[in-house]
Amino acid sequence: MFISSFTLVLPFFPTGTFERMEDEGDIATAFTLARILSNIPISRGGPTSLVIFDIHALQERFYFGDSVLPCFESGIPLLKQRLHQLPDAANVSIAFPDEGAWKRFYKQLQHFPTIICTKVREGDKRIVRLKEGQASGRHVVIVDDLVQSGGTLIECQKVLQAHGAAKVSAYATHGVFPKKSWEKFLHEDTGEQLFSYFWITDSCPLTVKEVRGKSPFEILSLAASIAAALHI
Repeated sequence: MFISSFTLVLPFFPTGTFERMEDEGDIATAFTLARILSNIPISRGGPTSLVIFDIHALQERFYFGDSVLPCFESGIPLLKQRLHQLPDAANVSIAFPDEGAWKRFYKQLQHFPTIICTKVREGDKRIVRLKEGQASGRHVVIVDDLVQSGGTLIECQKVLQAHGAAKVSAYATHGVFPKKSWEKFLHEDTGEQLFSYFWITDSCPLTVKEVRGKSPFEILSLAASIAAALHI
């Protein structure tokens, strides 16, 4: 390439949840996409910089070849900024829906009281249970990297509410929400609500277009974070 430098901003790595094979014939498309991106030609200034926010699995950081320079950013600083603006900021606890989410994010959120949920198998069902932490009387914010159907978040919300949480909110960097699954989270006219707040970033613009202005959703813009990342 004859350009002096090239940076590709890919806020959401779309095949991130397909990082392993479980059945014969499955394709680990996370690795496939990483290989495709790794074939971007080198510019005069060196390897292409690839900016990705909160990639799904930590091992995917090592899927990329030497001809690209992955720059892994996070939306968590935006969440922390928003949490400090809440009127009950001193009463916020962070809940992780599983140990994977805890490993991903606990270092960035360790100054908040922490709650960890876990999934256990009972017969043919996978049940969410509280593993450690105290939810009673707290405004609990569930944190994960992405949300699709939202089933796990709903199960966590039920468990936290059963353990006495005063309010439950949710954050996901990437609001994928296939087949308009976000609709189940909307506040009802009756006042019934699953989450007080549901924060997502604008990494999935089609979702943002649909949920903007609809309670409980709030959009946290990645624009400033992307601008900062471009000064690599």
